Amino acid sequence: MASIPLLRHSFRPTPTFFHPKPSSTTPLSLTPTPIFSPLPIPLTTTTTPRNAAVLTRMSKNHSSSSPPATHRLISIAAYCLPFFNSLQYSRFLLSQYPNLSLLFEPIIPFLSLYRSIPYASFVAFFALYLGLVRNPNVNRYVRFNAMQAVTLDVLLVLPVLMQRIFSPGRVGLGFKVMVWSHNFIFLFAVLCFVYSAGSCVLGRTPYLPFVADAASRQI
Repeated sequence: MASIPLLRHSFRPTPTFFHPKPSSTTPLSLTPTPIFSPLPIPLTTTTTPRNAAVLTRMSKNHSSSSPPATHRLISIAAYCLPFFNSLQYSRFLLSQYPNLSLLFEPIIPFLSLYRSIPYASFVAFFALYLGLVRNPNVNRYVRFNAMQAVTLDVLLVLPVLMQRIFSPGRVGLGFKVMVWSHNFIFLFAVLCFVYSAGSCVLGRTPYLPFVADAASRQI
């Protein structure tokens, strides 16, 4: 019979505490505040100065990485297409200054090989456009340079079409305008080739005036 009080004591119900519902008359200090938050507290990760320095160094190395030599050579070869096609505008300038022809003597073997291939200009044009520009597997550096070369080559065809349409003749003001325009186009094409080839040798991206914007929209 002595065990009965012990059993009663063990099964004694746990008292339940009810918090009063806050009202307008209840002081703010009597309102119970939760101790545990039902949602996990998000942990914020901070970057230490050492990690920040590593990330900065990695971003600089990634941005300053130059393209490989194969990509540079392909880009330089792409700019040879508009340069070779621009030589047809050099006849008036070279006839007026014959000494300038000495600067182009080193490229005569390559030019002879280029002109010995039937339809070499069309083959090179479609090879650059379909094989490089429209090929997603090719590096973007090569694609951009190839697109610039293709765009410049298309622009060099327009003066020939204008000349055939208007046929300025061999005398008069129309002929002088044609000579000036040919000289300007040839010098512009030569400067574009020298600038683009030099930039590719240094591993930089050349941006030609009137051409870079049109080329970037196609990539």
